[in-house]
Amino acid sequence: MEKLPKKLQSKLSARKEKGSLRHLPWQGKSIDFSSNDYLGLAKSEKIAQMTHDFLEGSAQKNGSSGSRLLSGNHQLYARLEDFMASHHNSGAALVFNSGYDANIGFFSSVPQRGDMVLYDELVHASIRDGIQMGNAKSYKFAHNDIDDLARHVERSRNRDGLEEIYVVTESVFSMDGDSPDLRHLAHFCRDNGCLLVVDEAHATGIYGNGRDLVAEQGLEQEVFARIITFGKAMGCHGAALLGSESLKEYLVNFSRSFIYTTALPPHTVATILAAYEYLGDEGKAVSGQLRANIGHFKQEMERLQMTDRFIKSDSAIQCTLIRGNDKVKAIAKQLQTAGFDVKPILSPTVKEGEERLRFCLHAFNTKEEITKVLVLLNNPINL
Repeated sequence: MEKLPKKLQSKLSARKEKGSLRHLPWQGKSIDFSSNDYLGLAKSEKIAQMTHDFLEGSAQKNGSSGSRLLSGNHQLYARLEDFMASHHNSGAALVFNSGYDANIGFFSSVPQRGDMVLYDELVHASIRDGIQMGNAKSYKFAHNDIDDLARHVERSRNRDGLEEIYVVTESVFSMDGDSPDLRHLAHFCRDNGCLLVVDEAHATGIYGNGRDLVAEQGLEQEVFARIITFGKAMGCHGAALLGSESLKEYLVNFSRSFIYTTALPPHTVATILAAYEYLGDEGKAVSGQLRANIGHFKQEMERLQMTDRFIKSDSAIQCTLIRGNDKVKAIAKQLQTAGFDVKPILSPTVKEGEERLRFCLHAFNTKEEITKVLVLLNNPINL
């Protein structure tokens, strides 16, 4: 049967009319300003060889053969989770198949009926989806606004029978590239009896000597749970929840996205271990190069008098707002034609009127590439 139901077709037609219909892009040979491979580890031949070495002598090299609660809990899992608990200074770690799985698994099962989840209005869709799947009430607070959060906490405390308040944020926001004042937020949660949850997806491996931003700021004991992902700066795949041993035990028993899925194969887990080992040897150098490139990007923005066009960010994610799906796609197309892989971020991924070009910076980008792409962006008619 080839015919699509009318309601589905109408939704596709509406997307086309708004210029927001998504397509799967081909990966070409353009200069990379779009991937999450911030440190260049996804292309590392050394990590590939280290992964092979981890698997030598292992009886299981391909599929995991089942969920972790059945036959898929191969020996590399214990090695990785023990390492992560020590490396990230956490009571325990539990590996999930992806950041999306980790977030829906946590937020759908941990906050209970009678609890409240207060989340930053710009948190990732996976967090929102997980919250919607759960039984707790939830409200968003203004982006990085602790005063607004305080008002929500006070209002929530006045509710009869409310047991726990979970406060949710990201250490580096994926669409703006900015960060909350984590220290202030952690102290606020401690003083008000709230449980702080931080998604570290875009900070994992970059901050804190190959750890995360919470660890860099020494706030590990102030945070109830951290989501660590491997598919970005770590150059691998998968994710982990960091928290107490009791939280890990709870998730193993009640997190449906953990229980009812085939485990990651040994090769994937070995790659994660290899990436951590690589960062232990070369992490300072490669993260230092990334920081240098971020600094050069910001210097060139200032030199070209473009600073006011970009959202303030000190991370590898730098965004310039270009209102309208059609306009931002047209400018992105010009940059792509010139050989730069820069992606437009369209509504409804972001709010209408906040469409943007997102520049993802990497340790392997050259200063010349950074300067040239900004010059071209500043003079799009010359492309």
